[in-house]
Amino acid sequence: MPSVFETSSAAIPITFVTRSSWDALRETLPPAQCQFATASAFTAKPGGYLALPAPDGAIAQILFGLEDDDARSRDLFRPGALSGLLPPGIYRFANAPHDARLAALAFALGCYRFARYRKADRPDVRLVPPDGVDAAEIDRVADAAMLARDLINTPSNDMGPAELAAAAQDLAAEFGASFACTIGDDLEKNFPLIHAVGMASDRAPRLIDIGWGDPAHPKVTLVGKGVCFDTGGLDLKPSGGMLIMKKDMGGAANVLALARMVMDAKLKVRLRVLIPAVENAVAGNAFRPLDIFTSRKGITVEIGNTDAEGRLVLADALALADEDKPDLLIDLGTLTGAARVALGPDLPPFYTNDETLAADVARYAVKENDPLWRMPLWPAYDAWLDSKTATITNAPSGGFAGSIVCALFLQRFVEQAKSWLHVDIYGWTPSAKPARPEGGECQAARAIYALLGERYA
Repeated sequence: MPSVFETSSAAIPITFVTRSSWDALRETLPPAQCQFATASAFTAKPGGYLALPAPDGAIAQILFGLEDDDARSRDLFRPGALSGLLPPGIYRFANAPHDARLAALAFALGCYRFARYRKADRPDVRLVPPDGVDAAEIDRVADAAMLARDLINTPSNDMGPAELAAAAQDLAAEFGASFACTIGDDLEKNFPLIHAVGMASDRAPRLIDIGWGDPAHPKVTLVGKGVCFDTGGLDLKPSGGMLIMKKDMGGAANVLALARMVMDAKLKVRLRVLIPAVENAVAGNAFRPLDIFTSRKGITVEIGNTDAEGRLVLADALALADEDKPDLLIDLGTLTGAARVALGPDLPPFYTNDETLAADVARYAVKENDPLWRMPLWPAYDAWLDSKTATITNAPSGGFAGSIVCALFLQRFVEQAKSWLHVDIYGWTPSAKPARPEGGECQAARAIYALLGERYA
């Protein structure tokens, strides 16, 4: 998308104000503007907006309310609401918000509109980059986040395994990366779990494989769950549970967004991206409860529930990734309702046994306003995966600790990577917030990109 940033000496100032600073700031306003603010009942509440008029009727400045510095919680993306409030024009920050870099990113993200199927004009607003803010870096992150949103928001009839593969191939071509794709029955021998999940759909499953970077650089491999629609299989979801299952490829969308950031920034990594792209459909040849499949790794897996399909396709992809002995292996997937019950839609859990990595992820989750929360790979629950007829089951009975058990399942397929990170994302904003419209969302990718940027710049 075109950059939201533009330099102009005639930019309209945006003044950020809090309830505690409002009285003092009001005293500095020209009398007419002060009277206008009083008549408009502006109170500087968070999200409060007021355009103050100049004598000639033009906009003299914008007032926008933020939380006080000592507020219990502050939304560092609140300035993103401005993109949808401001009249067309070029603007600048007259004073500092809580975080100028995140405010500028929020402004850019707030300009997003999903317009594939209906007209949705992008706000005709521009922002002068705040002092010290790298506009090119903000554009890089915003463009990638919007790619993830577009992919997730596209309905499944236009975003099946083939279309997801095409989007990945376009990204690879843009940055001169290699692209390979294993399709349909060619998966059965080497990737039996991916084949099993996808074989009931008339849209053939795929394993997407992208490679980029100098082979001499540290190996970083990203794996993203690409279930383009999830009916639940023979363990059929209720209709309400299927309503937003177009987002079940959110892990793949966010991995592609992260890969875009990494390649665009030319980080010093040997990047590999693996995406198992499938549709979990219902047909006469669908995989069944209590079926047993031998995974790529040789682990036999009993199907406890066909609606726990995401961990199956990730398992084969992780096994392939692990064979390459990467320095860092990261997987993202929209995996468990249990994660949402525990932490809600805004706070994905992450899992790792690497204490340094865990601390870095937590630090950058805060720094980038990309919330993540560490959960334990609790060893005592590993026995819950035991099966009487196979090595493990994909869905133990009982229902306890669903996100942890899923992470433990995936851990069985990772042995040689020096460090592994698993993130159970939601990939969706249920109700609009500043800079975060309702719909598909980029989660975890920004925090992980910042971490990679620190390690491999």
